[in-house]
Amino acid sequence: MGRYPLNKRLVLLSFTVLLTLVFMLIASSSGAQDMRIDSYRVSLVEAIQFAKTQNKWVQAAKIAESAAVEDRKDAYKAALPAVNTNASYQRFSDLTLFTDRLNHAATGPRKPTPHTAALGIDALFNIYSGGRQQALQSEQEARFRIAEVNTQDQTGNIALQTASQYLELVRLNDLNKLIQDQLGRAQTRLNNINSLFRNQKVTRSDVLRAEVMLSNVELSLQQNENDVIIANQKLNVLMNIPDSVRILPSDSAGIPKPEITSLLPLMEEAGTTSFVVQRAGHYVEAQRAKVKGVQSNTLPSLSFYTAYGLNYPNYLFFPPVDQTYAIGFVGLKAQYSISSLYHSKSKIAASKLRVKELELHQQAAVDNVRIQANSYYIKYKEALNRISVNERSVEQARVNYRIVSTKYFNQLALLTDLLDADNLYQESRFNLIKAQTDALAIYYNLLYTSGRL
Repeated sequence: MGRYPLNKRLVLLSFTVLLTLVFMLIASSSGAQDMRIDSYRVSLVEAIQFAKTQNKWVQAAKIAESAAVEDRKDAYKAALPAVNTNASYQRFSDLTLFTDRLNHAATGPRKPTPHTAALGIDALFNIYSGGRQQALQSEQEARFRIAEVNTQDQTGNIALQTASQYLELVRLNDLNKLIQDQLGRAQTRLNNINSLFRNQKVTRSDVLRAEVMLSNVELSLQQNENDVIIANQKLNVLMNIPDSVRILPSDSAGIPKPEITSLLPLMEEAGTTSFVVQRAGHYVEAQRAKVKGVQSNTLPSLSFYTAYGLNYPNYLFFPPVDQTYAIGFVGLKAQYSISSLYHSKSKIAASKLRVKELELHQQAAVDNVRIQANSYYIKYKEALNRISVNERSVEQARVNYRIVSTKYFNQLALLTDLLDADNLYQESRFNLIKAQTDALAIYYNLLYTSGRL
């Protein structure tokens, strides 16, 4: 910088500082944009539908289903003729002939020409193979059905997890409102108790206990707000959206609950429509197709085959002729493996036993699903009754708190009674929210168990 005048160096330095500040402001503004939290109001149904299409586990299951579709196509294409083409060319060296073992060698060109070439095409078409091809197609069809059910099962499972996490977020948000309400009561109560203390109507002990109660409520509020953040992140992962997005549930715990009678068809159909039962049935079908495939090894096979090609030179005559010729043929090929009579015996027996095993698995799955569906039905009925009881309890606890509060500030009750009444009122309201969200959670569990989610 020594070659610049002083005023020019000052101008250059000022410009550099200004440019640095501009870059810092741009970086800070972009960082602020990165930290921006977008909030969206989403209903329970919208969250479930979004997760069904965007969740990574669901997308992976759909890819596996697409692969099964290609495997099924490959099984059907295997019935098409197998067609091959071939071409070859050789250039032979001179022929060396020896007499008297390796003595007296004589060299000469290969007759009729040192060049050979061939170009041809052949095809093989299976006419009958004991049902092996049909068995392969049936097995791949069952495998595709299994992949299809797996996709539906994974989608329903993610929908159930999304519903559970959404309801957890609803519960925490409603609980947050209750805690804020309790915090307001605790602050008002502390102010009133301080007024009574200044007028020497209560002891210092009441003030301290009211302050402790206020501190506990503040800690509960902080803990619940952290739980809301964690629950929101879990829901974001299920819906495959950025962590910076904040989901605001548009549904509350008090949304209408399905009638108990609407659950009867779900409970009755669960034994046939459940994902577990459907998958078990397709496994049985796949194993039965395997049995047919193994049994086909003990049967003869018949194929049609043909070939046509150009060859050079002509070795069909003797001596060979230096010319190109074309020839083809058609024919039938029959084959039967005698050793399959004893090689396949144990394989067939093992395959049939596995069919019986899978059939028992299917029956056991039906029993388990029926028990689960019936249990959810009973629990849902209990949850609806619990909601009614808790609604009455909330009203009773609210009236009780108002009465005890009036008595305390009229010096007719102890602070312990007032705090107990406040806790009872808070607990009854929380129990109502929990009963409402539990009822919906049980309903969605039944939907998933019956294969309808």
